[in-house]
Amino acid sequence: MIRRLALVRAGGTATSVLLASLLFSHAGAHAQQPNDSVRVELARLSALVDSLGREVRRLQSGGQPEEQGDALARLRAAAQAAAAAGGGAPAAAPATQEFVGRQRSLQALNPEISVSADVFGHVNKDATNQDNFFAREFEISLVSNLDPYSRAKVFLSRETPGGEISPFPEEGEEEAGGSFSVEEGFVEWVGLPGNLSFKLGRFFQQFGQLNRWHSHALNFQSRSLPHLAFIGEENLGQTGASIHWLMPFGGDGGGTYETTLEVTTKGNELLFGGAQGVSLLGNLNGFWTLTESTDLDLSLSWMSGRYDDGTDAIDRNLYGAEMAFTWRPPGRSLYRGVTLRGGVMALEGLVGPADPEQTAWGFWTQGETRLSQSWLAGARFDRTENPADPTETAWLVSPTITWWQSEFVRIRVEYDLVGRSFMTNRDGQLLFQVTFAMGPHKHETY
Repeated sequence: MIRRLALVRAGGTATSVLLASLLFSHAGAHAQQPNDSVRVELARLSALVDSLGREVRRLQSGGQPEEQGDALARLRAAAQAAAAAGGGAPAAAPATQEFVGRQRSLQALNPEISVSADVFGHVNKDATNQDNFFAREFEISLVSNLDPYSRAKVFLSRETPGGEISPFPEEGEEEAGGSFSVEEGFVEWVGLPGNLSFKLGRFFQQFGQLNRWHSHALNFQSRSLPHLAFIGEENLGQTGASIHWLMPFGGDGGGTYETTLEVTTKGNELLFGGAQGVSLLGNLNGFWTLTESTDLDLSLSWMSGRYDDGTDAIDRNLYGAEMAFTWRPPGRSLYRGVTLRGGVMALEGLVGPADPEQTAWGFWTQGETRLSQSWLAGARFDRTENPADPTETAWLVSPTITWWQSEFVRIRVEYDLVGRSFMTNRDGQLLFQVTFAMGPHKHETY
Protein backbone atom coordinates (compact mmCIF):
# COMPACT_ATOMS: atom_id res chain seq x y z
CA MET A 1 0.00 0.00 0.00
CA ILE A 2 2.87 2.36 0.88
CA ARG A 3 4.57 1.50 -2.43
CA ARG A 4 1.35 2.31 -4.35
CA LEU A 5 0.92 5.65 -2.62
CA ALA A 6 4.50 6.55 -3.40
CA LEU A 7 4.01 5.77 -7.08
CA VAL A 8 0.78 7.74 -7.19
CA ARG A 9 2.39 10.67 -5.38
CA ALA A 10 5.33 10.56 -7.74
CA GLY A 11 3.09 10.25 -10.79
CA GLY A 12 0.80 13.07 -9.62
CA THR A 13 3.77 15.32 -8.92
CA ALA A 14 5.28 14.60 -12.34
CA THR A 15 1.97 15.20 -14.06
CA SER A 16 1.49 18.47 -12.24
CA VAL A 17 5.01 19.62 -13.07
CA LEU A 18 4.59 18.63 -16.71
CA LEU A 19 1.24 20.42 -17.08
CA ALA A 20 2.51 23.48 -15.25
CA SER A 21 5.53 23.68 -17.53
CA LEU A 22 3.28 23.38 -20.61
CA LEU A 23 0.98 26.03 -19.21
CA PHE A 24 3.75 28.53 -18.51
CA SER A 25 5.58 27.85 -21.78
CA HIS A 26 2.31 28.32 -23.77
CA ALA A 27 1.49 31.52 -21.89
CA GLY A 28 5.02 32.83 -22.36
CA ALA A 29 4.88 32.24 -26.08
CA HIS A 30 1.77 34.37 -26.32
CA ALA A 31 2.59 36.94 -23.65
CA GLN A 32 3.17 39.56 -26.27
CA GLN A 33 -0.24 38.96 -27.91
CA PRO A 34 -2.89 38.14 -25.22
CA ASN A 35 -5.78 37.61 -27.60
CA ASP A 36 -9.04 35.68 -27.09
CA SER A 37 -7.67 32.36 -28.38
CA VAL A 38 -4.82 32.43 -25.83
CA ARG A 39 -7.24 33.13 -22.98
CA VAL A 40 -9.45 30.25 -24.08
CA GLU A 41 -6.47 27.89 -24.24
CA LEU A 42 -5.29 28.97 -20.77
CA ALA A 43 -8.74 28.37 -19.31
CA ARG A 44 -8.87 24.91 -20.88
CA LEU A 45 -5.46 23.90 -19.53
CA SER A 46 -6.26 25.30 -16.08
CA ALA A 47 -9.48 23.28 -15.92
CA LEU A 48 -7.61 20.15 -17.01
CA VAL A 49 -4.91 20.64 -14.33
CA ASP A 50 -7.57 21.12 -11.64
CA SER A 51 -9.40 17.98 -12.71
CA LEU A 52 -6.22 15.86 -12.69
CA GLY A 53 -5.19 17.29 -9.33
CA ARG A 54 -8.53 16.31 -7.78
CA GLU A 55 -8.19 12.82 -9.23
CA VAL A 56 -4.69 12.47 -7.78
CA ARG A 57 -5.92 13.60 -4.36
CA ARG A 58 -8.77 11.08 -4.54
CA LEU A 59 -6.34 8.24 -5.24
CA GLN A 60 -4.03 9.41 -2.49
CA SER A 61 -6.89 9.30 0.00
CA GLY A 62 -7.51 5.66 -0.82
CA GLY A 63 -10.13 6.10 -3.49
CA GLN A 64 -12.86 6.96 -1.03
CA PRO A 65 -16.05 8.46 -2.41
CA GLU A 66 -16.01 12.23 -2.67
CA GLU A 67 -18.40 14.52 -1.05
CA GLN A 68 -21.42 15.49 -3.11
CA GLY A 69 -20.16 19.05 -3.56
CA ASP A 70 -16.73 17.88 -4.70
CA ALA A 71 -18.26 15.43 -7.21
CA LEU A 72 -20.45 18.17 -8.66
CA ALA A 73 -17.48 20.49 -8.96
CA ARG A 74 -15.49 17.72 -10.64
CA LEU A 75 -18.26 17.11 -13.16
CA ARG A 76 -18.48 20.80 -13.96
CA ALA A 77 -14.76 21.06 -14.45
CA ALA A 78 -14.73 17.99 -16.71
CA ALA A 79 -17.58 19.43 -18.78
CA GLN A 80 -15.77 22.74 -19.18
CA ALA A 81 -12.59 20.93 -20.22
CA ALA A 82 -14.47 18.83 -22.78
CA ALA A 83 -16.21 21.90 -24.20
CA ALA A 84 -12.93 23.78 -24.46
CA ALA A 85 -11.29 20.82 -26.19
CA GLY A 86 -14.07 20.92 -28.78
CA GLY A 87 -12.81 24.20 -30.31
CA GLY A 88 -13.42 27.05 -27.91
CA ALA A 89 -15.30 28.27 -24.90
CA PRO A 90 -19.01 27.66 -24.77
CA ALA A 91 -20.92 30.37 -26.63
CA ALA A 92 -22.92 32.63 -24.42
CA ALA A 93 -26.66 32.41 -24.92
CA PRO A 94 -28.20 35.47 -26.56
CA ALA A 95 -29.94 37.90 -24.26
CA THR A 96 -33.12 37.63 -26.35
CA GLN A 97 -34.03 34.94 -28.84
CA GLU A 98 -36.13 35.88 -31.86
CA PHE A 99 -38.91 33.48 -32.78
CA VAL A 100 -38.84 32.40 -36.43
CA GLY A 101 -41.97 30.80 -37.78
CA ARG A 102 -41.93 28.08 -40.41
CA GLN A 103 -44.88 29.44 -42.40
CA ARG A 104 -44.26 31.11 -45.80
CA SER A 105 -44.28 34.92 -45.79
CA LEU A 106 -47.34 36.27 -47.60
CA GLN A 107 -45.37 39.30 -48.75
CA ALA A 108 -43.06 37.02 -50.73
CA LEU A 109 -46.06 36.08 -52.88
CA ASN A 110 -46.67 39.67 -54.02
CA PRO A 111 -45.57 40.57 -57.58
CA GLU A 112 -42.91 43.19 -58.30
CA ILE A 113 -44.68 46.47 -59.02
CA SER A 114 -43.18 49.35 -61.04
CA VAL A 115 -44.53 52.60 -62.44
CA SER A 116 -43.12 54.47 -65.46
CA ALA A 117 -44.21 57.86 -66.76
CA ASP A 118 -43.61 59.88 -69.93
CA VAL A 119 -44.30 63.62 -69.62
CA PHE A 120 -43.99 65.97 -72.61
CA GLY A 121 -43.83 69.63 -73.35
CA HIS A 122 -43.69 70.84 -76.94
CA VAL A 123 -43.62 74.03 -78.97
CA ASN A 124 -45.16 74.13 -82.47
CA LYS A 125 -45.32 77.52 -84.15
CA ASP A 126 -47.84 76.24 -86.71
CA ALA A 127 -50.29 75.01 -84.06
CA THR A 128 -50.26 77.59 -81.30
CA ASN A 129 -53.72 76.56 -80.10
CA GLN A 130 -52.52 73.11 -79.03
CA ASP A 131 -51.80 72.21 -75.43
CA ASN A 132 -48.12 72.67 -74.70
CA PHE A 133 -47.82 70.13 -71.90
CA PHE A 134 -49.29 66.68 -71.51
CA ALA A 135 -48.61 63.38 -69.76
CA ARG A 136 -48.34 61.03 -72.69
CA GLU A 137 -48.23 57.78 -70.74
CA PHE A 138 -48.42 56.29 -67.27
CA GLU A 139 -47.58 52.60 -67.14
CA ILE A 140 -47.96 50.13 -64.27
CA SER A 141 -46.07 46.86 -64.58
CA LEU A 142 -46.72 43.73 -62.51
CA VAL A 143 -44.11 40.99 -62.80
CA SER A 144 -43.99 37.73 -60.88
CA ASN A 145 -42.26 34.37 -61.04
CA LEU A 146 -45.16 31.97 -60.55
CA ASP A 147 -43.01 28.90 -59.93
CA PRO A 148 -39.66 27.52 -61.16
CA TYR A 149 -41.15 26.90 -64.59
CA SER A 150 -43.23 29.98 -65.46
CA ARG A 151 -43.57 33.72 -64.94
CA ALA A 152 -46.24 36.30 -65.67
CA LYS A 153 -46.20 39.96 -66.74
CA VAL A 154 -49.04 42.47 -66.87
CA PHE A 155 -48.62 46.06 -68.13
CA LEU A 156 -51.42 48.57 -67.62
CA SER A 157 -51.11 51.85 -69.51
CA ARG A 158 -52.97 55.15 -69.61
CA GLU A 159 -52.14 57.23 -72.68
CA THR A 160 -53.02 60.80 -73.59
CA PRO A 161 -52.78 61.94 -77.24
CA GLY A 162 -50.46 64.80 -78.10
CA GLY A 163 -47.21 65.49 -79.91
CA GLU A 164 -47.64 62.57 -82.32
CA ILE A 165 -45.90 62.41 -85.68
CA SER A 166 -48.31 61.66 -88.55
CA PRO A 167 -46.53 60.94 -91.83
CA PHE A 168 -49.81 60.96 -93.79
CA PRO A 169 -52.43 62.85 -91.75
CA GLU A 170 -56.09 62.44 -92.60
CA GLU A 171 -58.90 64.92 -92.22
CA GLY A 172 -60.73 64.56 -88.92
CA GLU A 173 -58.02 62.24 -87.55
CA GLU A 174 -58.28 62.11 -83.78
CA GLU A 175 -56.53 59.84 -81.32
CA ALA A 176 -58.44 58.29 -78.46
CA GLY A 177 -56.96 58.03 -75.01
CA GLY A 178 -57.32 58.92 -71.38
CA SER A 179 -58.24 55.52 -69.88
CA PHE A 180 -56.25 52.56 -68.63
CA SER A 181 -55.90 49.54 -70.90
CA VAL A 182 -53.91 46.31 -70.87
CA GLU A 183 -50.85 46.76 -73.06
CA GLU A 184 -49.51 43.31 -72.26
CA GLY A 185 -50.67 40.45 -70.10
CA PHE A 186 -49.18 37.00 -70.56
CA VAL A 187 -47.77 33.93 -68.89
CA GLU A 188 -44.49 32.48 -70.12
CA TRP A 189 -42.99 29.02 -69.62
CA VAL A 190 -39.20 29.18 -69.61
CA GLY A 191 -36.49 26.55 -69.61
CA LEU A 192 -38.49 24.00 -71.58
CA PRO A 193 -36.64 21.03 -73.12
CA GLY A 194 -34.76 21.78 -76.32
CA ASN A 195 -34.05 25.44 -75.41
CA LEU A 196 -37.71 26.34 -75.94
CA SER A 197 -39.96 28.88 -74.24
CA PHE A 198 -43.68 29.37 -74.71
CA LYS A 199 -45.82 32.48 -74.20
CA LEU A 200 -49.61 32.76 -74.02
CA GLY A 201 -51.70 35.94 -73.72
CA ARG A 202 -51.49 39.47 -75.11
CA PHE A 203 -47.95 40.63 -75.88
CA PHE A 204 -45.85 42.88 -78.08
CA GLN A 205 -44.82 40.71 -80.98
CA GLN A 206 -41.29 39.87 -82.08
CA PHE A 207 -41.37 41.89 -85.31
CA GLY A 208 -37.80 43.14 -85.55
CA GLN A 209 -35.88 44.33 -82.55
CA LEU A 210 -37.61 47.50 -81.35
CA ASN A 211 -41.29 46.54 -81.57
CA ARG A 212 -41.13 44.88 -78.15
CA TRP A 213 -39.60 47.98 -76.55
CA HIS A 214 -42.03 50.01 -74.50
CA SER A 215 -42.47 53.63 -75.56
CA HIS A 216 -40.70 55.10 -72.53
CA ALA A 217 -37.56 53.07 -73.34
CA LEU A 218 -37.15 54.23 -76.95
CA ASN A 219 -34.13 56.32 -77.95
CA PHE A 220 -36.46 58.82 -79.66
CA GLN A 221 -39.93 60.06 -78.80
CA SER A 222 -41.70 57.95 -81.45
CA ARG A 223 -41.24 54.82 -83.50
CA SER A 224 -39.87 54.87 -87.02
CA LEU A 225 -41.79 56.51 -89.85
CA PRO A 226 -42.40 53.16 -91.69
CA HIS A 227 -43.74 51.71 -88.44
CA LEU A 228 -46.14 54.65 -88.06
CA ALA A 229 -47.32 54.30 -91.66
CA PHE A 230 -47.72 50.49 -91.83
CA ILE A 231 -48.52 49.47 -88.21
CA GLY A 232 -49.57 52.60 -86.36
CA GLU A 233 -48.53 54.73 -83.41
CA GLU A 234 -48.42 51.83 -80.94
CA ASN A 235 -46.50 48.58 -80.80
CA LEU A 236 -47.65 45.64 -82.87
CA GLY A 237 -49.38 43.85 -79.99
CA GLN A 238 -52.01 41.11 -80.33
CA THR A 239 -53.39 38.13 -78.41
CA GLY A 240 -52.25 34.59 -79.06
CA ALA A 241 -49.35 32.18 -78.57
CA SER A 242 -45.62 32.52 -79.16
CA ILE A 243 -42.91 29.87 -79.17
CA HIS A 244 -39.25 30.84 -79.02
CA TRP A 245 -36.30 28.56 -79.81
CA LEU A 246 -32.69 29.31 -78.91
CA MET A 247 -30.79 27.32 -81.51
CA PRO A 248 -28.16 24.91 -80.14
CA PHE A 249 -25.43 25.82 -82.62
CA GLY A 250 -23.10 28.79 -82.89
CA GLY A 251 -21.23 30.11 -79.89
CA ASP A 252 -17.45 30.51 -79.46
CA GLY A 253 -17.40 33.35 -81.97
CA GLY A 254 -19.89 31.66 -84.28
CA GLY A 255 -22.81 33.79 -83.15
CA THR A 256 -26.06 33.16 -81.29
CA TYR A 257 -29.23 32.37 -83.24
CA GLU A 258 -32.88 32.33 -82.21
CA THR A 259 -36.19 32.02 -83.96
CA THR A 260 -39.76 32.89 -82.96
CA LEU A 261 -43.10 31.71 -84.34
CA GLU A 262 -46.33 33.44 -83.26
CA VAL A 263 -50.01 32.79 -83.98
CA THR A 264 -52.29 35.64 -82.89
CA THR A 265 -55.77 36.98 -83.46
CA LYS A 266 -56.04 40.03 -85.70
CA GLY A 267 -56.14 43.10 -83.50
CA ASN A 268 -54.29 45.70 -85.57
CA GLU A 269 -56.85 47.69 -87.53
CA LEU A 270 -54.32 49.42 -89.78
CA LEU A 271 -52.91 46.08 -90.94
CA PHE A 272 -56.03 43.88 -91.01
CA GLY A 273 -59.06 46.20 -90.83
CA GLY A 274 -61.89 44.42 -89.09
CA ALA A 275 -60.98 40.96 -90.36
CA GLN A 276 -61.49 37.95 -88.12
CA GLY A 277 -59.19 34.96 -87.82
CA VAL A 278 -55.49 34.68 -87.07
CA SER A 279 -52.24 36.12 -88.35
CA LEU A 280 -48.85 34.42 -88.54
CA LEU A 281 -45.47 35.89 -87.63
CA GLY A 282 -41.97 34.50 -88.01
CA ASN A 283 -38.70 36.01 -86.84
CA LEU A 284 -35.06 34.97 -87.17
CA ASN A 285 -32.42 36.79 -85.16
CA GLY A 286 -28.63 36.48 -85.10
CA PHE A 287 -26.13 38.07 -82.74
CA TRP A 288 -22.35 38.18 -83.19
CA THR A 289 -19.54 39.52 -81.02
CA LEU A 290 -17.12 40.87 -83.63
CA THR A 291 -14.44 42.10 -81.23
CA GLU A 292 -14.21 42.64 -77.49
CA SER A 293 -15.80 46.07 -78.01
CA THR A 294 -18.18 45.63 -81.00
CA ASP A 295 -21.42 43.65 -81.48
CA LEU A 296 -23.69 43.07 -84.48
CA ASP A 297 -27.37 42.13 -84.29
CA LEU A 298 -29.47 41.20 -87.38
CA SER A 299 -33.18 40.42 -87.50
CA LEU A 300 -35.50 39.20 -90.29
CA SER A 301 -39.29 39.27 -89.79
CA TRP A 302 -42.40 38.31 -91.73
CA MET A 303 -46.09 38.69 -90.89
CA SER A 304 -49.08 37.50 -92.88
CA GLY A 305 -52.86 37.86 -92.56
CA ARG A 306 -55.97 38.78 -94.49
CA TYR A 307 -57.25 42.37 -94.57
CA ASP A 308 -61.00 43.00 -94.71
CA ASP A 309 -62.78 46.26 -93.96
CA GLY A 310 -66.07 45.47 -95.68
CA THR A 311 -64.98 47.16 -98.91
CA ASP A 312 -61.57 45.68 -99.64
CA ALA A 313 -60.47 42.12 -98.88
CA ILE A 314 -56.93 41.02 -99.68
CA ASP A 315 -54.05 38.96 -98.25
CA ARG A 316 -51.30 41.11 -96.80
CA ASN A 317 -47.64 40.41 -96.04
CA LEU A 318 -45.41 42.67 -94.00
CA TYR A 319 -41.63 42.18 -94.19
CA GLY A 320 -38.90 43.71 -92.07
CA ALA A 321 -35.11 43.61 -91.76
CA GLU A 322 -33.26 45.36 -88.93
CA MET A 323 -29.65 45.83 -87.90
CA ALA A 324 -27.94 47.10 -84.75
CA PHE A 325 -24.21 47.79 -84.45
CA THR A 326 -22.77 48.65 -81.03
CA TRP A 327 -19.33 49.83 -79.98
CA ARG A 328 -18.49 49.91 -76.27
CA PRO A 329 -14.82 50.11 -75.25
CA PRO A 330 -14.01 47.69 -72.41
CA GLY A 331 -13.66 49.45 -69.09
CA ARG A 332 -15.09 52.67 -70.54
CA SER A 333 -18.59 51.58 -71.55
CA LEU A 334 -20.16 53.90 -68.96
CA TYR A 335 -18.51 56.93 -70.58
CA ARG A 336 -18.07 56.13 -74.27
CA GLY A 337 -20.07 54.19 -76.82
CA VAL A 338 -21.88 54.32 -80.16
CA THR A 339 -25.05 52.52 -81.27
CA LEU A 340 -26.21 52.52 -84.90
CA ARG A 341 -29.57 51.06 -85.89
CA GLY A 342 -31.41 50.79 -89.17
CA GLY A 343 -34.12 48.87 -90.93
CA VAL A 344 -36.23 48.33 -94.03
CA MET A 345 -39.96 47.53 -94.11
CA ALA A 346 -42.18 46.48 -97.03
CA LEU A 347 -45.95 45.98 -97.19
CA GLU A 348 -47.57 43.81 -99.87
CA GLY A 349 -51.30 43.83 -100.59
CA LEU A 350 -52.28 47.50 -100.66
CA VAL A 351 -55.87 48.72 -100.34
CA GLY A 352 -57.75 51.88 -101.17
CA PRO A 353 -56.79 53.84 -104.29
CA ALA A 354 -53.45 52.02 -104.53
CA ASP A 355 -52.83 49.13 -106.89
CA PRO A 356 -53.10 45.89 -104.85
CA GLU A 357 -50.12 44.49 -106.73
CA GLN A 358 -47.86 47.32 -105.59
CA THR A 359 -45.56 47.27 -102.57
CA ALA A 360 -45.05 50.17 -100.17
CA TRP A 361 -41.47 50.60 -98.90
CA GLY A 362 -39.88 52.46 -96.04
CA PHE A 363 -36.53 52.67 -94.27
CA TRP A 364 -35.18 54.23 -91.09
CA THR A 365 -31.79 54.96 -89.54
CA GLN A 366 -30.78 56.24 -86.13
CA GLY A 367 -27.60 56.64 -84.13
CA GLU A 368 -26.67 57.61 -80.60
CA THR A 369 -23.29 58.34 -79.07
CA ARG A 370 -22.42 58.52 -75.39
CA LEU A 371 -20.55 61.72 -74.54
CA SER A 372 -20.15 60.99 -70.83
CA GLN A 373 -21.75 58.91 -68.13
CA SER A 374 -24.87 61.10 -68.20
CA TRP A 375 -24.97 62.78 -71.61
CA LEU A 376 -25.91 61.26 -74.99
CA ALA A 377 -26.48 62.82 -78.41
CA GLY A 378 -28.43 61.24 -81.26
CA ALA A 379 -30.04 61.76 -84.63
CA ARG A 380 -32.29 59.85 -87.03
CA PHE A 381 -33.55 60.00 -90.58
CA ASP A 382 -36.61 58.07 -91.81
CA ARG A 383 -38.43 57.88 -95.14
CA THR A 384 -41.55 55.94 -96.10
CA GLU A 385 -44.16 55.55 -98.81
CA ASN A 386 -47.88 55.87 -98.20
CA PRO A 387 -49.50 52.37 -98.15
CA ALA A 388 -52.70 53.95 -99.52
CA ASP A 389 -50.79 55.63 -102.38
CA PRO A 390 -47.09 54.71 -102.83
CA THR A 391 -46.54 57.81 -104.99
CA GLU A 392 -46.76 59.88 -101.80
CA THR A 393 -43.73 59.91 -99.50
CA ALA A 394 -42.78 61.43 -96.16
CA TRP A 395 -39.45 61.92 -94.40
CA LEU A 396 -38.39 62.76 -90.84
CA VAL A 397 -35.22 64.28 -89.33
CA SER A 398 -34.77 64.31 -85.54
CA PRO A 399 -31.69 65.43 -83.58
CA THR A 400 -31.73 64.80 -79.81
CA ILE A 401 -29.71 65.47 -76.69
CA THR A 402 -30.36 63.30 -73.59
CA TRP A 403 -29.31 63.70 -69.98
CA TRP A 404 -29.65 60.81 -67.54
CA GLN A 405 -30.00 62.42 -64.14
CA SER A 406 -29.92 58.89 -62.71
CA GLU A 407 -31.18 55.48 -63.72
CA PHE A 408 -34.59 56.64 -62.48
CA VAL A 409 -34.90 59.96 -64.36
CA ARG A 410 -34.16 60.79 -68.01
CA ILE A 411 -34.52 64.25 -69.60
CA ARG A 412 -34.44 64.71 -73.37
CA VAL A 413 -34.73 67.59 -75.84
CA GLU A 414 -35.71 66.62 -79.41
CA TYR A 415 -36.58 68.50 -82.57
CA ASP A 416 -38.78 66.74 -85.14
CA LEU A 417 -38.94 68.03 -88.72
CA VAL A 418 -41.38 66.27 -91.09
CA GLY A 419 -41.59 66.82 -94.84
CA ARG A 420 -44.12 65.38 -97.32
CA SER A 421 -43.96 65.11 -101.09
CA PHE A 422 -47.58 66.24 -101.49
CA MET A 423 -47.26 69.31 -99.23
CA THR A 424 -45.11 72.37 -99.65
CA ASN A 425 -44.81 73.27 -95.97
CA ARG A 426 -42.91 71.28 -93.38
CA ASP A 427 -43.97 70.54 -89.84
CA GLY A 428 -41.51 71.17 -87.05
CA GLN A 429 -41.86 70.86 -83.29
CA LEU A 430 -39.49 71.13 -80.34
CA LEU A 431 -40.10 68.54 -77.63
CA PHE A 432 -39.04 68.49 -73.99
CA GLN A 433 -39.43 64.96 -72.58
CA VAL A 434 -39.11 63.78 -68.98
CA THR A 435 -39.27 60.06 -68.25
CA PHE A 436 -39.14 58.69 -64.71
CA ALA A 437 -39.54 55.25 -63.19
CA MET A 438 -40.38 53.81 -59.77
CA GLY A 439 -39.84 50.23 -58.70
CA PRO A 440 -37.44 47.43 -59.62
CA HIS A 441 -37.93 47.65 -63.42
CA LYS A 442 -36.28 50.82 -64.74
CA HIS A 443 -37.35 51.75 -68.28
CA GLU A 444 -37.89 48.14 -69.23
CA THR A 445 -37.46 47.47 -72.95
CA TYR A 446 -39.16 44.09 -73.05
